[in-house]
Amino acid sequence: MPVRLRSDLVNLPQYKAGRRPQPGPDGRMVKLSSNENPFPPLPSVVAAIAAAAADVREYPDPAAVRLTTSISHHIGVAPERIAVGTGAVSLVTYLALAAAGPGDEIVYPWRSFEAYPIVAALAGATARPIPLSEAGRHDIAAMRAAVTDRTRLLFLCSPNNPTGPALTREEVRTLLAGVPEDLLVVLDEAYAEYVRDPFAVNGIRDFADRDNVIVLRSFSKAYGLAGLRVGYAVGPADVIALLRSVALPFGVTDIAAAAVAASLENADELASRVTAVVTERERIVDELSQLGFDLPATEANFYWLPLGGDTGAFTAECESLGITVRPFADEGVRITVGMPDDNDRVVDIARHFAP
Repeated sequence: MPVRLRSDLVNLPQYKAGRRPQPGPDGRMVKLSSNENPFPPLPSVVAAIAAAAADVREYPDPAAVRLTTSISHHIGVAPERIAVGTGAVSLVTYLALAAAGPGDEIVYPWRSFEAYPIVAALAGATARPIPLSEAGRHDIAAMRAAVTDRTRLLFLCSPNNPTGPALTREEVRTLLAGVPEDLLVVLDEAYAEYVRDPFAVNGIRDFADRDNVIVLRSFSKAYGLAGLRVGYAVGPADVIALLRSVALPFGVTDIAAAAVAASLENADELASRVTAVVTERERIVDELSQLGFDLPATEANFYWLPLGGDTGAFTAECESLGITVRPFADEGVRITVGMPDDNDRVVDIARHFAP
């Protein structure tokens, strides 16, 4: 007799991580599939990691006091309004489990972060994906219209992964004005540091004081700590307290906390690296636009190349040269902004597929 498990999880959507690169003809391997920082950690951050590694025989601080305090000082928000997790994706999961269950609904944009349908299924809730506009943006009117008395959670992703556009403050304000005040709205801002649009939303500045808004941030992208898995949530103290209670004990290591603290102490140097990525992003998007591609206006450290039926062929040509990108079958390709030489190689490949 087979073991009895949850039958509704048999067809659980699978999270598709960026593939590892394989060597090209010249032996080079370039990973542009996971939106990682192209720069290595700062020497001071590496030193902090090494120092913290001496104490790995001990359990981490279960309350993550040092980490929470570091974040609190950096963003100017009281510690009781901050929860930390093993990457922002863990907080996405905890929020779904805390807010929704069987018979409830979770609304989110689509295509967007692949964790949203997964956590809806884990919670036993009904997923309500709302298609993006042709420009790769959230359809705010459609998302408002999708909210019913069964909706318990609504995700926003800004900049949107994988298409890149950021929400504006007015778009978020309009959405919040049109949904119930007891609906939990999650503003997922994993790529916030790369945003340069002056009209773009900044969740912590603009809406984190609302009783039904949670803002998510990450140290994986701009801070280059993806391998240490640290993210945080900012929001009302009662929701934050519940997040802390459902989180796995000892989830964030002391090594990760030390790396974050050292990174925040060197915020200016890290900011210059972010600026370099943004400058390179703008250069590459401009070159691809001149080739005739109609790219969404990205505010992240990646861009979306709408290739449609050519998606597979483009991906295969990249892989033949040792470059991995993130394809979405018959839709397009998400490409991380890498180092200039690597970006140039991608543009050269794209010339073969220009409209």
